Amino acid sequence: MENFDWLQLLNPEFYINLKVSGVPIGIYVVLFIVFAETGLFAGFFLPGDSLLFLSGIYSSELVSTLFTVNSGLVNVTILSTLIAIAGIIGNTFGYWFGAKSGYYLYNKKDTFWFKKKYLIESREFFEKHGGRAIIFARFVPIIRTFAPIVAGIVQMEKKKFMFYNIVSSVLWAFSLVFAGHYLYGFFLEKFQIDLKAHIEFIVLGIVAITTVPLILNYIKKKTTIKKDPEAE
Repeated sequence: MENFDWLQLLNPEFYINLKVSGVPIGIYVVLFIVFAETGLFAGFFLPGDSLLFLSGIYSSELVSTLFTVNSGLVNVTILSTLIAIAGIIGNTFGYWFGAKSGYYLYNKKDTFWFKKKYLIESREFFEKHGGRAIIFARFVPIIRTFAPIVAGIVQMEKKKFMFYNIVSSVLWAFSLVFAGHYLYGFFLEKFQIDLKAHIEFIVLGIVAITTVPLILNYIKKKTTIKKDPEAE
């Protein structure tokens, strides 16, 4: 543990290539992270979009832990399906947790693992977009962690929630995993660029893109707050 670099925890590639006693466990770690990031309020800090994109790049290595498949398409399809299922289960747990502990969460004090402001932001996001918020939220960091919890708190109809839950999970998993897989092949074939050698830039790029909505929303709120006193 002396040589362990804690900054590795911020790199999705660390989880994908993780081994225990020489045995690869990346696929299990990826699935658990997807479950935690979409269903446990303490999982908001975990990598999401970048993890899925990189999982697409490493789809063959990840799936080989479970099956031996020689088809890239089959590998990426299996991986996307497993991730979608993990996302569905995660959101379902979040919904159940919200339905059972909504009052407690709104009265809970902030800790390192829990920030009430994220819950409030997710509620506002949910109220603005309705059921579609479950789909939109899946592609927005932090919000996707709290959206199913808020859906449970406001007692969204279970059948309606599960419909949006399944649709959003499938869209999120298949779009990002397939994008990672095929863009890796495209850049390698057309430009002889191995994306595995530029993981840091990929992660930073995805983080920048996915956080833009949060930044814009924050700026909009700040602007509104400044204008309100003048209006009064």
